[in-house]
Amino acid sequence: MEHDLGDASAGDPGDGRVRWRRFAVLTVPAIAVTAGLGIALAQGALAASFAVSGQQFKVSAESLTGEGFVQYGSVDVNARDELIPVAVTAIREAKLHSLCQSVVTSLPVIGDISLNLTAGQKTPVEATNLFVDATQLSGNATFTNIEIGRDASTLDKGPTDAQGMQDLFAQQADTVSITDLQQTAWATNAGTFKLSGLNLKISKGKKECF
Repeated sequence: MEHDLGDASAGDPGDGRVRWRRFAVLTVPAIAVTAGLGIALAQGALAASFAVSGQQFKVSAESLTGEGFVQYGSVDVNARDELIPVAVTAIREAKLHSLCQSVVTSLPVIGDISLNLTAGQKTPVEATNLFVDATQLSGNATFTNIEIGRDASTLDKGPTDAQGMQDLFAQQADTVSITDLQQTAWATNAGTFKLSGLNLKISKGKKECF
């Protein structure tokens, strides 16, 4: 090889300069991702306190009632340090009737395997300091004393740590009531999670909550 580090830095028009340009193109995205993750960590912007799996799961409930509701944008991170945008819904105290949670795993040869969890058919599921990092949520919602467009870093109606990054959009309310709840999520955290009438099943095929 004729080109060394001196050739490239001296502006040689040959292979050396091309290689260094290619190196820069390849490394800049990686550096940007690492820097973004570092900033997110420093500002407490990461939602879940653990690395999320590569699978989203579905959650449904006939109804959810809660006190101290906040919602804001954030990011989760997986085991490969990839950032995943999510909408965080946090509730100080929540009750869910007829809860269903499902996740489908596709395996070679075997095919689809479904894990289904149900609870709260008679006595509602109870949760405190509930955080759900979701990518989709639907239902019929009613809020009391709602504030829409509040700075995410100033939220004060939800759990103690339920705040997002400064200048980002957020909303909060004293209470929330949602019927026919359906959501797709990456993670759920809770201080306490009381599951009455818990039933967990593993079965072949795709069997989801909705």
